[in-house]
Amino acid sequence: MNGKSAAARPMSAAVWAQLLLLGAIWGGSFFFARIAVQEIPPFTLVLLRVAIAAAALHGYLAARGISLAPALRVWRGLLLLGAVNNVIPFSLMFLGQTELGAGLASVLNATTPFWTILVGSLLVADEKVTAGKLAGIALGIAGTAVMIGPGLLAGLGGPVWAKLALIGTALSYAFAFVVAKRIGGLSPTVIAAGQLTASSVIMVPIVATVHGTTEMFAASGRTWAAVLGLALLSTAFAYILYFRILASAGATNASLVTLIVPVSALILGVVFLGERLEAFEAAGIALIGCGLVVIDGRVVSTLRRRRPGLSDAGIPPEPTKKST
Repeated sequence: MNGKSAAARPMSAAVWAQLLLLGAIWGGSFFFARIAVQEIPPFTLVLLRVAIAAAALHGYLAARGISLAPALRVWRGLLLLGAVNNVIPFSLMFLGQTELGAGLASVLNATTPFWTILVGSLLVADEKVTAGKLAGIALGIAGTAVMIGPGLLAGLGGPVWAKLALIGTALSYAFAFVVAKRIGGLSPTVIAAGQLTASSVIMVPIVATVHGTTEMFAASGRTWAAVLGLALLSTAFAYILYFRILASAGATNASLVTLIVPVSALILGVVFLGERLEAFEAAGIALIGCGLVVIDGRVVSTLRRRRPGLSDAGIPPEPTKKST
């Protein structure tokens, strides 16, 4: 392929808009999950989320006359993607959060872009580490920690296994970005439908063994409304956006959504629940914004053009030795 890869180019305004929209949608998923998990066991909720989303996407594809048959050629890849993008991270996240506070869980989840850079640099040719990306991701993780504020300090305890479970969640997402990137030649909607179908197939025996089906349909109407919001908006529609961003911007850039999600959840709480925005939360949001600007690279490039002595990381380059 000629020219720069998708991962090497700055993201366009349209891709940034899609990334921000995806972050807002996944930030809203915490509201739906907070309601639904009160009446539905975690593994059952995962199954309902992926199965309803898969059914909705199958209906959409059928209405558009789009065949899912091409996905059958890569069913092994979709089964792996369903495992590392849904089943494993959702399960580890639920397990970890039984012992850890939401603040620490958010910070550990926000390390996903860091793990994606490491995994991508080893397994994907065009996902190389750059100083700008590392600096931006570090700012984003620090911003997430600052945004959580006192809640993070209060939740630093907990067993080591629970913290490893949340890190495992982020690491599983990192592998998912790489696996998804290798499934080419399919539309984002077909990949999303295939992945969610595979996740449903995996979850059925797990739920049948752990929870059974006796309480699956006993939830209230309010809870079912939350389940539908979680499945249709935060899963079916969200994954179409996710795979579209992944195809156009690369794995590392797509993983930046994990830095946007906690900001989105906080802002939604302020707008719709009347929560107060504290000074430390605003400072954290500002740090995350600075991190995203550094990762985007265009502001840094503009500064370099004005000050040609600066490198990509904003550090004067080492003087070259003259040959004798």
